[in-house]
Amino acid sequence: MTFLHGIARSFIAPMFLTGGMDAIKHPAAKTPAAAKVSPRLAAMGFPDDPETLVRVNGGIQFVAGSLLALGRVPRLASAALAASLVPTTLAGHRFWEESDPTKRTAQRTQFLKNLAMLGGLVLAATDTNGAPSLKWRAKRTARRASASISSIQSPFSGHASTASELGDRMTALGGRASDAATPLL
Repeated sequence: MTFLHGIARSFIAPMFLTGGMDAIKHPAAKTPAAAKVSPRLAAMGFPDDPETLVRVNGGIQFVAGSLLALGRVPRLASAALAASLVPTTLAGHRFWEESDPTKRTAQRTQFLKNLAMLGGLVLAATDTNGAPSLKWRAKRTARRASASISSIQSPFSGHASTASELGDRMTALGGRASDAATPLL
């Protein structure tokens, strides 16, 4: 299954490689569309200049598309592409604003194509290739650590009658704590 996942991810990448490079080299063609969403993006901390937004988005798409094509950090690359695709789609394919039926149909088709690509990117971003997810592994480790810690008996239950006995109890506690921490490392 891993081989097929790699092939599927590599089929997604070229769209972002070419689109990203075009946005970097020729941002003017996409700037008017970016101006429609730039105020909202600026409110979230992104640059206010639509041309800069187009170039930044193009850079994200080119770099993340390259990583996806090469199979490097595919989940992170897919998530970055998904995040960049949302404003791109909302800016560039506003079919609901088109009055010409032919243009409206073309923009709706492009919007739906991007929506389908977004779905593929979400699947790629959440694909663990059969391995447990990070969330599952973190919960499992936390449960094991909690069970190990609760199994440690308090060395101070009862009072040590001598310094030697206190030292023995502290050594035993240190060994148990070390055993409990081992699954965390």
